[in-house]
Amino acid sequence: MASKIFSPAQLGSITLQNHLAMAPMTRCRALGNVPNTLMAEYYAQRASIGLIITEGTSPSPNGLGYARMPGLFNAEHVAGWKLTTDAVHAKGGHIFIQIMHSGRIGHALNLPEGAEAVGPSAVAAAGQMWTDQQQMQDHPTPRALTTEEVRTTIQEFVHSAKLAVEAGFDGVELHGANGYLLEQFLNPNSNQRTDEYGGSVENRARFVLETAQAVAAAIGAERTGIRLSPWGTASDMAHYPEIDETYAYLAEELKKLNLVYLHLVDHSSMGAPAVPAKTVATVREKFTNTLILAGGYDKVAEIENALESSGADLVAIGRPLISNPDLVVRLEQGAELAPYDPNTFYAPAPEGFHKGYTDYPALAETEAAAK
Repeated sequence: MASKIFSPAQLGSITLQNHLAMAPMTRCRALGNVPNTLMAEYYAQRASIGLIITEGTSPSPNGLGYARMPGLFNAEHVAGWKLTTDAVHAKGGHIFIQIMHSGRIGHALNLPEGAEAVGPSAVAAAGQMWTDQQQMQDHPTPRALTTEEVRTTIQEFVHSAKLAVEAGFDGVELHGANGYLLEQFLNPNSNQRTDEYGGSVENRARFVLETAQAVAAAIGAERTGIRLSPWGTASDMAHYPEIDETYAYLAEELKKLNLVYLHLVDHSSMGAPAVPAKTVATVREKFTNTLILAGGYDKVAEIENALESSGADLVAIGRPLISNPDLVVRLEQGAELAPYDPNTFYAPAPEGFHKGYTDYPALAETEAAAK
């Protein structure tokens, strides 16, 4: 019997080629924060995956915390991203852009002139950030956003989402995971506010929900998804007692907004605590639209189990797609997966930005070279 993995899947009004998604992965190839032809080639190579979700893309100069991180808040960014959407669509693929504001995670050397690191509160994250000028540097203490600035930031997400539609994306994913600005508001360790955006679970979730509501109103709920990482520890997200209560509340409220999908990531394959099965089950129960699960999947049996037993509608795959642009073919044929080189994930190799990015061969090319 043919595997469900490789059969068409429905995402709102879109019919995907299969039940697989490309997880968003930071790749740091956007020189001057502008998407380019190399990035278009990279995503187009992977267009056989059911849904591509791009790397985190900032809706604001303040959110460009990483070196060479793409933006989407002006006409130049729209033109740059249109190269990618056109290339992916030409190959029959579908693509959402992940809108990600880095918040307190970043460094002034990575930000454009006039931009600054901001967050829910003036609490610095532990750890460091790469800068091309001075290599690794400590995260700064962010400036706490005023209540009015929080509302302005929501409108930056809305503006970026509208530009995403203009650039040809099939939809947007709000990055509420991995310790960036949206999750910084959820976590009481990084959010020590005393206004309506801090304190209770409902108040700390307010920024996320108001952003999701505003974006869905602007471009349509059928074009709006969100990524969450309960129990994640990325970017100094310390655990807190109300984690499960927080994500149960979010799942219920996000379903009321009718977002097209909720993308739940488990970072245990990278050393974080596993998301408890009961947490996933609660989210699945309360959010009845498309649920995407991500977290170290690279084997057909694991993916099938997630689809059949864990309630997933789609399964997102990350790092294996870096080195296997034709991952769908390889999984379908049971072929060995090519290893990836972590040294070229973010920084350019001496050979250039294409190394470890667009130069991984497809299976057919590998087999032809071996003859």
